Amino acid sequence: MDFLQTLVSIFMQYGYFAVFGILILCGFGLPVPEDISLTAGGVISGLGYANVHIMFFVGMAGVLIGDSFVFWLGSHYGERALTLPVLRTVLHPERFDKVREQFKKYGRWVVFVGRFMPGLRMPIFFTAGTSKQISFLLFLLTDGFAALISVPIWVYLGYYFAHNFDELMGWVRSGQTLILILVVLLVGILLFFWWRKKQREGKGTK
Repeated sequence: MDFLQTLVSIFMQYGYFAVFGILILCGFGLPVPEDISLTAGGVISGLGYANVHIMFFVGMAGVLIGDSFVFWLGSHYGERALTLPVLRTVLHPERFDKVREQFKKYGRWVVFVGRFMPGLRMPIFFTAGTSKQISFLLFLLTDGFAALISVPIWVYLGYYFAHNFDELMGWVRSGQTLILILVVLLVGILLFFWWRKKQREGKGTK
């Protein structure tokens, strides 16, 4: 809660620009929870320092621009970018190889799931860029679809519980669980349809 209050104090002073900047830095692996940052943006909206609907768009923009820049680094500089200090600390060669293997197996769906995995988000998006298996547009659409699930939950949660931090933190924990359940369900549905498609293709070749 103390960290949330600290972010709220900063955001109350600097508004949308602070929220936007923090979210972009989160994309680079800044050790600041993205969900708490978005929630803090919602809180200052609930306290009257910002418009909650504008805050939602600011949140989406900050998240997607930060993610896109990481993808761009991977796409344009490849593994050479791993020597950069900002990447070297969170993406050592072993992790990079593991993420690359997962990406070869599951493609863009690794990007979708990665949006909900704070510790692996940046390595996954960087690897997506280096892989050349996914275009920037497809990356942006996949990442954006995932962000449309999480960003509004955190922003509007902060907005509605801006005057009750204790209750808000309880809902934040519930929100994390809810998002995880939604992602698991969605991935399960996608895997089911993928399996059905493979079954039909198998029958068609007989």
